[in-house]
Amino acid sequence: MAVAAPPARRAFGPRLGRTVLPVYTGIVVAYLFLPIAVMIAFGFNDNAGRFNFTWQGFTLDHYATIFSSQPRMNAALLNSLIVALASTVVATTLGTLIGLALTRYDFRGRGPMNVLIFLPIATPEVVLGASLLALFVSAGVSRDIVTITIAHIMFNISFVIVTVRARIAGFNRSLEEASMDLGADEWTTFRKVTFPLIFPGILAAALLAFALSIDDFVITQFTAGQTVTFPLWVYGASRIGVPPEVNVMGTIIFAIAIVGIVTWSLLQRRAQSAVAPRA
Repeated sequence: MAVAAPPARRAFGPRLGRTVLPVYTGIVVAYLFLPIAVMIAFGFNDNAGRFNFTWQGFTLDHYATIFSSQPRMNAALLNSLIVALASTVVATTLGTLIGLALTRYDFRGRGPMNVLIFLPIATPEVVLGASLLALFVSAGVSRDIVTITIAHIMFNISFVIVTVRARIAGFNRSLEEASMDLGADEWTTFRKVTFPLIFPGILAAALLAFALSIDDFVITQFTAGQTVTFPLWVYGASRIGVPPEVNVMGTIIFAIAIVGIVTWSLLQRRAQSAVAPRA
C-alpha cells in the first residue's frame, strides 16, 4: 500500500525574503520621503521670528501671503522659472534631435560623440562651474541671466539625449515602415507615428531638464553674477534663518513635479497600449 509523501516544507530563505524585503523597502521609502514630509509640515508652522525649526502651531497664513511677504523671493523665483523654461525648451529640442541622429544614423564621429555626451554628466558641477566662469571672464561676457541659461542648456542636453535615446532604442521601426507602405512620406510618418510614440520619453527628458535647472545651485553660483535665482535666494536666507515661505514654495514645486510625473506615467501607459498587439 502506497504511503502519501509528507507535504514539502517551504524553504526558509524565500519566506524570509518575503518578510524582510517589504520591511526594507518601507524603511528606504520612509528615509527618502521623511525630509519632504518635514518640509511640507513646516510650511504650515505658525513660527515667531526668523527661525522655522520648532513646531509652534498650525496656520495657513504663509500660503495666503506667499507672494506678498517676500518680494525678493518673487524676483528670484521668476528668474529661476525663466531660466528653467528657456533651458528646458532649447535643451529638449536639441537633445531630441541629437538622440535621433545617434540612434538611427551612421556618420563619422558617432562613436566619440556617444562618449562625449556623458562627460557633462560625469564631470563634477564645481569643475563645470569653474570652467564656465573662466570661459565667460576670458571672453569678456558679463554674467547675468543669459549666462545662467547658457550654462543650464549645456548640462541639460546630455540628460535629454540619454533619456530620449533610451526611449528610441525600444521603438518598433515596423510601424514607420507600415506608415510609408500606406503612402505617407517621412515627415508625415514622423509627425503621426514616430513623434506620438516617443513623446513620453521626450516629456520625461523635459521634466528632468526642468527639475535639474530650477534646482541647480553650484553652476548657477559661478555664472550668475549679480542675478539671484531661487536656490541662491534660499541659500542666502538660510544664513540668517529659514523663513516658512521656503517650505511653502518647496511644497508647491514638489506638487507640480508630482503632477508632471503622473502625466508622464499616463502618457507612457497610453503609448504602451497603442503598440501592444491586440488579440
